[in-house]
Amino acid sequence: MQLLLIEDDRDAAGYLVKALTEAGYRVDHAADGRDGLFRATENQYDGIVADRMLPYLDGLTIIEILRKQGNRTPVLILSALGSVDHRVEGLQAGGDDYLTKPFALAELLARIEALLRRGQVAPAPEMKLRLADLEMDVLARTVTRGGRRIELTAREFKLFEYLLRRAGQVVTRTMLLEGVWDLHFDPQTNVIDVHLSRLRQAVDKGFDKPLIHTVRGAGYMLRAD
Repeated sequence: MQLLLIEDDRDAAGYLVKALTEAGYRVDHAADGRDGLFRATENQYDGIVADRMLPYLDGLTIIEILRKQGNRTPVLILSALGSVDHRVEGLQAGGDDYLTKPFALAELLARIEALLRRGQVAPAPEMKLRLADLEMDVLARTVTRGGRRIELTAREFKLFEYLLRRAGQVVTRTMLLEGVWDLHFDPQTNVIDVHLSRLRQAVDKGFDKPLIHTVRGAGYMLRAD
């Protein structure tokens, strides 16, 4: 993880760079607001730790400029100004967290870790799923196997996509009820069995190797063997 530290106090900066490096982060240091803004604009960082009061350009102005540019890098503001109004100003400027000086190093590290977790973007889901000779195009809403088009209803498509994204894993009835039907209780019906029976007819009938398998006492699994 790459961090940018913007801190004009030489002793504090040296201490923080050392502590963050020992915690496993790669750290760039800017000693004033102007250099900090340049580095934040020109480089890609996972997080920024910025003092509020800085030469040339204060920390809140840096954050406001970055946000106007569309830069969403998480920012933790450090400041000796610790009133409620000051903290609110920092968050309203676009800061993600605000830590008042003096602070404990353990708290700083914990806040940075939490900030980076929140800032992580989940990878976009795959839009084309494949298993053996079967392919699903999620955007086009099509399924083919062995070059043959398979027609599915909207619910069957959602159910099959859920299974296909978890190919090789056991999927329980509870998982299917919550993930496909958005039910957080068992309605005590055979709705899953009916839809899976239709899926088997559509996906496996006429092919040598079935893809949909029942795992006795556990649930269901999609696999190519």
